[in-house]
Amino acid sequence: MRKVFILLSLLVVGIFAAKADAPEWQTTYKHVESSMKSPVFNGRTYIITKFGASTKASAAQNQKAINKAIATCSRKGGGRVVVPAGTWNTGALTLKSGVNLVVEKDARLVFAFDTSLYPLVRTRWEGMDCYNYQPCIYGNNVSNVGITGEGTIDGGASNDAWWFMTGVERFGYKDGRENCKYTGARNKLLKMVADGVPLKERIFGKGCGLRPQLINIIDGQNIIIEGVTLLRSPFWVIHPVFCKNLTVRNVHVWNEGPNGDGCDPESCDGVLIEGCRFHTGDDCIAIKSGRNQDGRSDGRPSQNIIVRNCDMEDGHGGVVVGSEIAAGVRNVFVENCRMDSKNLERVIRIKSNPCRGGTTENIFVRNVKVGRCKEAVLKINLDYDPKEQCCRDFPPTVRNVWVENSTCEESENGVFIVGLPDNDNVYDIHVRNCKFDGIKNQTIKVTGKAHGLYFE
Repeated sequence: MRKVFILLSLLVVGIFAAKADAPEWQTTYKHVESSMKSPVFNGRTYIITKFGASTKASAAQNQKAINKAIATCSRKGGGRVVVPAGTWNTGALTLKSGVNLVVEKDARLVFAFDTSLYPLVRTRWEGMDCYNYQPCIYGNNVSNVGITGEGTIDGGASNDAWWFMTGVERFGYKDGRENCKYTGARNKLLKMVADGVPLKERIFGKGCGLRPQLINIIDGQNIIIEGVTLLRSPFWVIHPVFCKNLTVRNVHVWNEGPNGDGCDPESCDGVLIEGCRFHTGDDCIAIKSGRNQDGRSDGRPSQNIIVRNCDMEDGHGGVVVGSEIAAGVRNVFVENCRMDSKNLERVIRIKSNPCRGGTTENIFVRNVKVGRCKEAVLKINLDYDPKEQCCRDFPPTVRNVWVENSTCEESENGVFIVGLPDNDNVYDIHVRNCKFDGIKNQTIKVTGKAHGLYFE
C-alpha cells in the first residue's frame, strides 16, 4: 500500500480539460428517473375539523379526530385530509392507503410529548427491527400516500421532550429520566439481533428510551413528501423502510437534536430527493439497508436513488451511505447540490465495518459545490465504530465511486480512504475534473488496503 500512497500523493486534484461524465448518467440515471411513479389521489377532501379536531382541543382529542379523518378518507377510496391554518396539538398519526395528508399554509401540526399517545408499533431503530414508540407520522403496508402542503410539522422535541432520552446531559438528561444509555436498551436490541431473537419478542417503548422518528413508512409504494417544513424531530426525521417509488421534494428540514438525520431511506428502491434544504444535528441524507444480521436476513439493498438540487446548510455529513448497510447500496446519483457549513464534516461519506458488511457500488456524484467542510470532501471508511462488539466476519466492499466536476473551498483533506488492513475491498474510485482548494492536510490520504484509485 505504501507505493500506492506515494503515487497518489503526487497527483494534485485540480481543474483539467473537460471530460465526459461517467456513462451511467446517460443510462442508469435516465432509467431510474423515468421509472419513478407518483401517487394518484382521489379528488375528495376531508377537513379535520369535520371530525372533531380543534385548535383548542387536547392532543389526545385531536389525535383521535385526525386519525378518524384519515381512516374515513382511506375507506372511501382516498383523497385529501386537510389540516387548515392554525396550531394543532396531536399525538401519533397513522397514514392509510390513498391518503394525502395536506398541511396547509400557516398550519402547524405539533406533536405533544406524552408517551401514552405513542403506542407500540413495528418499526426499525438504527437498522434493527423492533416494536417501539409509534413515530409521529407512521404508515405500514400502504400505497399512494402523501404528506404535502406549505405548513409545518413540528415533532415537539427539545431537551425537555424526547432528546434527554439519549442519557446525555447537554440534551437535557437528568438522573431519573427515561433514557437508552443507562437502561442499556440499545445494547439489548443489538444483542437480540445477534442472537436471532424473533421480532415479536423485541419489545421496547416506555422506560427504554428509544426515541421515535418524525415520519416512518414501512412497506410503502408510491409516496410523496412535498413542500412541508419539518422541525424538532425526536430522532431521525424522514425514515422510509422497504419502500418503492418515494419522492421527497422541496422539503425544509430543521432539526438540531441528537441523531437528527434529515432523510434516511433504508432498503428502498426508487427514491428521488430534490430541491430540499437540510439543517440537521447529524447527517443530512443517510442511505441505509439494515444493520448486521437483520439487514443480511432481509437482503434488500437500497438502490436507484437520485439526490439533486439540494442545499445542505448544516449537518455532520452531506450525502452519506451507511453505516447500517448490511444488505448493500447501489446506483446512487448526486448532482447539483450545495454544501457549506463549519459543522459539515464530510460531503460524501461511505461508512461500514466488518460487523455490518455490505457492498456499496455505483455511486455517482457531479456538480457539487462545497464552501467548507471539516474532514474531507469524499471519505470512505471501512473501519467505522471499531469498538463495536459483534461478529466481524463480514468485511464490507466499496467499488465504482465517481466524483466529478465538483469544487471545495476549504477542507482538512480532499479524499480520505480508510481501507481494511487485511481485505483489499476499496477499488475503482474516480475523482475527475475537481478543484479542492484550502486543503490543510493532504489532498489524498489513504490508510489500509485499496487499489484502482484514479485521480485526474
